Amino acid sequence: MGWAVPLAWLTLCIVWSSTWLAIKVGLRDLPPISFVAIRFLIAIAVLVAVSTGRTRLLPQRHNDYSVLAITGILMFAVNYTLLFWAELHVSSGLAAVLQATIPIFGMVFAHWMLPDEPLRFQKLAGAIIALGGVTVICGRLLGFNGPLAFWGGVAVVVGAASAAFANVLVKARSMQLAPAMLAAWQMIFGIAPLLLLGFVIDGNPTRFHWTATSVFCLLYLAVIGSALTFLLLYWLLPRLTVAQLQSISLITPPGAVMLGWLLGGETFPLSSLVGTALVLVGVWMIFRKAPAPEPLIQEG
Repeated sequence: MGWAVPLAWLTLCIVWSSTWLAIKVGLRDLPPISFVAIRFLIAIAVLVAVSTGRTRLLPQRHNDYSVLAITGILMFAVNYTLLFWAELHVSSGLAAVLQATIPIFGMVFAHWMLPDEPLRFQKLAGAIIALGGVTVICGRLLGFNGPLAFWGGVAVVVGAASAAFANVLVKARSMQLAPAMLAAWQMIFGIAPLLLLGFVIDGNPTRFHWTATSVFCLLYLAVIGSALTFLLLYWLLPRLTVAQLQSISLITPPGAVMLGWLLGGETFPLSSLVGTALVLVGVWMIFRKAPAPEPLIQEG
């Protein structure tokens, strides 16, 4: 068992670094809305198949469904649709860096929604530095890649905020549901509107430009990049510290940038690399465990 934990941790780092390029390549043939919907439809089937007979499939409380619906729409419909659309106009590496702002927004939402997670000075400073990096990246996109690239960058950040709010809301709710099924139910509610919207906007999926590459990207993202990673993440939760798990968020953006450069032919000017460095430093400051000073804002 000694090798299983580091192997699972390393697998998450590698897979989550590679999903960004897989999205970029798959978008060459598949439309973004339907791409998202079909990806998570397959992931749902895998998660339910793995969970059947092993854990409870339905929430215990009826009002949990409303929370699952809200968080599922925010996480999978809003976040991933914006992300997939954005990767039509920005590189996979920069999309990964901008998505790394999730803990920044999560920190702010947690301050107001979770009494035991007050905002502290170090985290606030990290958020300011990281947002400065986002500004540098988006400014470069506007100046050199045109308005669609700029709005693509903004879309990733908006999606990150949506995902962060969904994560904090789930934590505040404390639902008694196995993590794999929690993710599956969020996916169900999230992709339900996307399946209809994709059919209206993108047309009949049987008429898409299905190639061997697009099918591979779809299955890789659904089975490896979604179902497997969720299962590995929740298996690691009781076996690693929060800091050890959160370190994955610092490794995947540089990994995505490197894979985009090595395999995707993506290039990054100095300004974008500076912005990336600022984002990673800011996120590291948010994750870094510091001596417990007085909270910046005391709740009354």
